[in-house]
Amino acid sequence: MGPIGVFDSGYGGLTVLNAVREHLPNYEYIYLGDNARAPYGSRSFDVVHEFTWQAVEFLFKQGCPLIIIACNTASAKALRTIQQTQLLDSYSGRRVLGVIRPSTETIGEWTKSNHVGILGTLGTIQSCSYIIELEKYAPQITTHQLACPMWVPLIENNYHNTDAGRAIIREDVDKLLSMSADIDTIVLACTHYPIIENQIKELVGPRVKVFSQGQIVAKKLKEYLERHTEIDNLLSKSGKVSYITTENTEVFNDKASKYLGLQIQSLHTHL
Repeated sequence: MGPIGVFDSGYGGLTVLNAVREHLPNYEYIYLGDNARAPYGSRSFDVVHEFTWQAVEFLFKQGCPLIIIACNTASAKALRTIQQTQLLDSYSGRRVLGVIRPSTETIGEWTKSNHVGILGTLGTIQSCSYIIELEKYAPQITTHQLACPMWVPLIENNYHNTDAGRAIIREDVDKLLSMSADIDTIVLACTHYPIIENQIKELVGPRVKVFSQGQIVAKKLKEYLERHTEIDNLLSKSGKVSYITTENTEVFNDKASKYLGLQIQSLHTHL
């Protein structure tokens, strides 16, 4: 029996881990942040796949039967290949899940106008993963996408609350809303973005609903484990959480503690 692995390129996946622990508090977790090589958003498909697979293999070696890729860029650029080739070749008994499909399965329940805005990294937007998945689950929806390449660096360096940071966020939100007056739902398609969710809600006003992914992924994971008891039976239920980073641990501890609102101690690794 082993822990649930949660992987992100940086700190954003902590928002997913938080939500998952609220829904499934008794399970054991390992969080891995590839902070030394973040952000992934502007990297090529091949590089993101290589980095993501290195992280997945590392978590498998830590005993994780199940891994959540809590990163939209990695989910968009690497997850399908990992699921369809590498898992089947080497780790057929393990599971790797992402964050895009749970979101696209539920977007249709949120919008009334059927016009949805997607805010994400350059990699996520260029992959068109949300458009492709929504064509399966909610083909009636018209999707309006915008890449926000400055947002992750702003958040990770704590500049999102500065005047300059707020101006950049406002400009991007205005660009998205200018694509269609009918947009009534915005999906924050990056796990960093919940950090600025309240800023975005203030900018769009009450007419537009803004959704982040943590609660969606947590709910879908709970349902997944209820359906797949063969996986659930492989998961340890100690309530313990471990944090591992490829960055300097002092830097990670400081930033992650601010994200989570509690003091944490991490370990360092190379991928």
